[in-house]
Amino acid sequence: MKKFRQKDEKLVKPQRNKKRVWKERAGSALYLAPSLIGVLLFFIVPFFVVIYYALVDNPISNHFVFLDNFKNVLGNSSFRLAAMNTLKFSAVAVPLAVVLSLALAAALECKIPFKSQFRSFFLSPMMVPVASIVLIWQVLFHYNGVVNEFLMKVGVEKIDWLKSEYGQVVVILLFLWKNLGYNMILFMAGIGSIPKDLIEVARLESASKWQIFIHIKVRYLSSTILFVTILSLINSFKVFREIYLLSGDYPYDSIYMLQHFMNNTFRNLDYQKLSAAAIIMSLVMIVIIGILFLAENHFGKDVEG
Repeated sequence: MKKFRQKDEKLVKPQRNKKRVWKERAGSALYLAPSLIGVLLFFIVPFFVVIYYALVDNPISNHFVFLDNFKNVLGNSSFRLAAMNTLKFSAVAVPLAVVLSLALAAALECKIPFKSQFRSFFLSPMMVPVASIVLIWQVLFHYNGVVNEFLMKVGVEKIDWLKSEYGQVVVILLFLWKNLGYNMILFMAGIGSIPKDLIEVARLESASKWQIFIHIKVRYLSSTILFVTILSLINSFKVFREIYLLSGDYPYDSIYMLQHFMNNTFRNLDYQKLSAAAIIMSLVMIVIIGILFLAENHFGKDVEG
């Protein structure tokens, strides 16, 4: 009898464990359901709707045109101008944002006077509303503004900053001033997590500060550099708000960005062109981020190992 009872108990225990597992999974599913439904409604479904609009002639007739909308967008002069300006802006602003914020973080690791005030100065743009920042930049870079007044005193002619090829310089300075502080804090956190033993050993081996920075700190900061680069790249594509407040819907050609093209296309209710442009922009972003991940994996694999 005891043997039969033991066998029955052995059979009952797995069944109870299975019921417990199913209950835990059901409870987890209930907790996750609101988030999953939100992601489905606001991200996944719109993503497939955008793909659908990019492949039809219009939402009414719904005739399948395959790649015609993409060809029309790529042949559009406004899109090419916006894409080239955005590419130039990101190619300059993103590396500057990464390098300068890393340099600032490294400087703050040293014993310098007014360290806390220096940190607060670079974090202050995060607390200032965008409209106020734009107002300051308009005062500085207006044709009769502070910068031109200074240039005239040193013998340089006035520059119409926002209506010339120098427009991107103004936007890059605004982008850097706004984003350097946050990137700097991320790098400071990354530097603080580097093993101190390695740095001490390097110093005992008579390594210079520059060698320690390049061969130890930068290598250990590879994942942080990747994150800051991706974050800066995303922010560079979101600079439309500042440019719009500076110069409106149709700014000078040098600062006409992809966001302007998207916004103006949306206002004209040209969903096919808008959807095709959004997909092209997403594919380019995926390729760039993929290259960044491959680079980080190559340079940071020995550190992770």
